[in-house]
Amino acid sequence: MTAEAFLDVQEVTKRFGGFQALGAVSLRIRQGERFGLIGPNGSGKTTLINCISGTLRTDGGRIVFEDQDITTLPAYRRARLGIARSFQIPKPFTSMTLLDNLLIPIEYARQAHHDGVVDEAMGILGQVGLGAKAHVLSAALTQIEMRKLELARAMAARPKLLVSDEAMAGLSSAEVDDILAILFDLNTHGITIIMIEHIMRAVMRFSERIAVLDAGEKIAEGGPEEILANERVERAYLGE
Repeated sequence: MTAEAFLDVQEVTKRFGGFQALGAVSLRIRQGERFGLIGPNGSGKTTLINCISGTLRTDGGRIVFEDQDITTLPAYRRARLGIARSFQIPKPFTSMTLLDNLLIPIEYARQAHHDGVVDEAMGILGQVGLGAKAHVLSAALTQIEMRKLELARAMAARPKLLVSDEAMAGLSSAEVDDILAILFDLNTHGITIIMIEHIMRAVMRFSERIAVLDAGEKIAEGGPEEILANERVERAYLGE
């Protein structure tokens, strides 16, 4: 495996009936990279991530992760290989405590049943600033706490690749900084991160490289300054 091919998305196509949501989209993400994925609403970002994580099956193309073709693997097998994602709308088990919410991915996604799973879950909650609420029902959390729990649940699977799907939507500027700090910390511990985000300040600050989708096609890719200066990207967001 080369550093250039940690995740290799090769001309992925996805259709819903007669509507083509993705048209031969390709991405090559390096191990340890902070990668941004942006685009207007309906551009295909979540569809692409669903294809990578296995929630959706592709209609064409290949997806290779650590030199293994995972195109036809179900989502649970991709999770066990090290691909995890958070969801734009957190859906924890509201009748369970935060601790129990983390034990589920630890014990089932990773099939870990050792004596240290509770300590491991507590460590993850501490890492996202929720250690003091381990025994609180998740239904009692604030919006920012719910976002942190969603990231913690993804982290519990011990991912090599984490997809953060709009983890900062609806948050205040200070709360956005809290989530960014968590993501930066995860990346320093070796986790490759794909960030989908509409808050441009956040994605530009976080990402080393950014890909831009529009109407199911990749229209640009490069560093943050290059993307900001791209006229095609400007037209996609602002119109002619």
